Amino acid sequence: MGTTQLESVPEPKYWHLKTVLSEALDSEFTVGEILPNERDLAARFGVARATLRQALEQLELEGRLNRRRGVGTTVAPPRMGVAVGTGQQVWPGTGDDTWQAVDCTLAAPPAAVATALETPRDHAVHIVRRSRVSHGQPVAAELLYVPRTSVPDLPALDTPSGAASEAARARAVLRELQRLELQGQDRAVELGSARAADARELDRLPGAPVLVLTTRFFAEGRTAALSVATYRADTCRLTFGASGGVEIHHGPAQQAS
Repeated sequence: MGTTQLESVPEPKYWHLKTVLSEALDSEFTVGEILPNERDLAARFGVARATLRQALEQLELEGRLNRRRGVGTTVAPPRMGVAVGTGQQVWPGTGDDTWQAVDCTLAAPPAAVATALETPRDHAVHIVRRSRVSHGQPVAAELLYVPRTSVPDLPALDTPSGAASEAARARAVLRELQRLELQGQDRAVELGSARAADARELDRLPGAPVLVLTTRFFAEGRTAALSVATYRADTCRLTFGASGGVEIHHGPAQQAS
């Protein structure tokens, strides 16, 4: 990393330092590489360690760095693309789907989900829980709500409880769902805060910023399933390929996996 004169910069020193560090991450470091310690970095840039910590904390919030006790500060992997405006319409679990089925329960959905599914609030639906990992770290958690009318042949597949059987049951729901002819889907995305359950699954603190992507799948003239996927905002970016090729993200222009 090169040094820079920060004294004459009108913006806060830590903010300008963050920009300088970000440029260095693009040109001099690779994913997973450990940065020099705070003392060396502060000396190199001629700033107080408090200023350096502010810059590092901001880069961590933006998903450029991972900071862990006992390991140090490492360069984070590029953000994973979350396709929002794509023209591709497929059922969950089809093709190149990278989600991993965790389990499946039968329970009454939240009121808003029941309304979207046009299901009575006290009617249980299949709730498939799935997770998504990139570069060894959890980046998203999904709850897929499937009315029993969408998978009428599933009762014969119900098996005793257990982690392996619950994952198998989740995959069975996905397979049965794919028997329907998908007529279309719509998606909406919003910024939210991680709830306690989401935070545990995503290895974040409660209240951390997340992107919530809600997808409704249509078949037989109705909403056949509804997905609520929660993505870590510091590791993901929104992509709108088929609707204009727009990408909204921060960090280096690297190809996400």
